[in-house]
Amino acid sequence: MADHDSPQEVAETFLKKLEESPFIMIGLMDGNHSEPMNVKLDDAQPNTLFIFSAHDNRIAKGGEAMAQFVGKGHDFFGCLSGRVSQETDQATFDKLWDNRVEAWFPNGKADARLNRFDITSAELWETDVSLSGRLKMLFGGTIKASESSSHAKVGSIA
Repeated sequence: MADHDSPQEVAETFLKKLEESPFIMIGLMDGNHSEPMNVKLDDAQPNTLFIFSAHDNRIAKGGEAMAQFVGKGHDFFGCLSGRVSQETDQATFDKLWDNRVEAWFPNGKADARLNRFDITSAELWETDVSLSGRLKMLFGGTIKASESSSHAKVGSIA
């Protein structure tokens, strides 16, 4: 893959794509399967994704985790490594709580737990293939690196 954008530009695109479609597959590195979860971002805490869950959800015990992201238009992909733990700051909990979150918890905030996924590294792919590259894909041609997409390995998404 060609790297048309800097790693920081690719990371910024990831955050925009995540805001458009705030869903990831996340799982602890304990042998259990990943599951889809809705994430929240807090600009004051970069490199952290916040996830409301039930107290007994499989990620609630915390630990090393991996998360995968696919953009709404299947034009952006991410694989994130990090650690899940409970967010204990009530102000952060209240700041991120909204009607979309409340819809999942019939008894309100008492049923919910806020988890934080602190990202330690990420591998990101932006698959914005050029028009000439798309035509070649359609008719079986070979795509040049200059017609391909961007790829970045980052230690920070901020």
